Amino acid sequence: MKNSKSESYAKAGVDITAGYKAVELMKAHIARTVIQAKADDIGGFGGLFTLDLEGYKHPILVSGTDGVGTKLKMAFLMDKHDTVGIDCLAMCVNDVICCGAKPLFFLDYIACGKNYPEKIASIVSGICDGCVMANSELVGGETAEMPGFYPVDEYDLAGFSVGIVDKDDVIDNKTMEAGDVMIALPSSGVHSNGFSLVRKVFDVENCDIKTPLEELGGKSLGETLLTPTKIYVKPVLALLKEVKVKGISHITGGGFYENMPRSIPDGLKVVIKKEDVKILPIFKLIEKTGNIPARDMFNTFNMGVGMSIVVKADDVEKAISILKAHGEDAYVVGHIEKSSTDDKIEINL
Repeated sequence: MKNSKSESYAKAGVDITAGYKAVELMKAHIARTVIQAKADDIGGFGGLFTLDLEGYKHPILVSGTDGVGTKLKMAFLMDKHDTVGIDCLAMCVNDVICCGAKPLFFLDYIACGKNYPEKIASIVSGICDGCVMANSELVGGETAEMPGFYPVDEYDLAGFSVGIVDKDDVIDNKTMEAGDVMIALPSSGVHSNGFSLVRKVFDVENCDIKTPLEELGGKSLGETLLTPTKIYVKPVLALLKEVKVKGISHITGGGFYENMPRSIPDGLKVVIKKEDVKILPIFKLIEKTGNIPARDMFNTFNMGVGMSIVVKADDVEKAISILKAHGEDAYVVGHIEKSSTDDKIEINL
């Protein structure tokens, strides 16, 4: 790349040499995610991944794509960019495992107003942290410098994950029935959804987001809101090896009301009592500060539940034991009942 430079392009706001520097800074981080030897290095036109199909009878590839949304505004305000990559990775792989699939590899896309190589490398370091947590490999990505489209100090971040599952092991809801139990896996915070409302409630651009708050256990608002999305890959995959799971929901935008019904078949519903939900302090502060109705809270945020899993009643104790052994403070949050309407969720608020 020594001969690749354009003064004319630089005058237009795009420094292609900054892109090369960013790639060099990324390489040490990306190396941490390598699962197997690749036929090509980062920087090629396509990301390569050798597919090991040993043990699969009818392998199915599962893909998921997402971004970080306006949570990025918090990263800009805090000038902290090494955790949003975890959010990006988490939002994708947590969707993929809802099908029972093991995430294999990930690609990212970063668009920015100006390419500051150290900042881009910091973002990618977070992506790589997430890849390590999910045992997934970062095989490639793209950084686009777009002056005049994004402010010079801002960027957008998205990516996609590809996983694999045997056809016979795909999680569907066909065997779910009344009497089954829903288990909650706690979230780490707001994760990466609902930040347009969060930013409005706290007026984050004009309030003090760096002073520690008693309501948040001594953490600042900015620090709390930037807490990265929890990655559930390893505990869920461990559970799937030993327990028949009937349904999984990743609690993202739309909260309980939109996401939990996605894993429940027609004719059934999950019944949840508000007092059984371990609501995190940040959600209580959002509700109080914004004077937001409980119904809207549960229809916008994860409320402290990042993922829900349905198993038969006889498997609850074993399932919770396995999840706790893998670091998840799992607990029963609801149960499955027959439904005479189209409603697949009932919350006693």
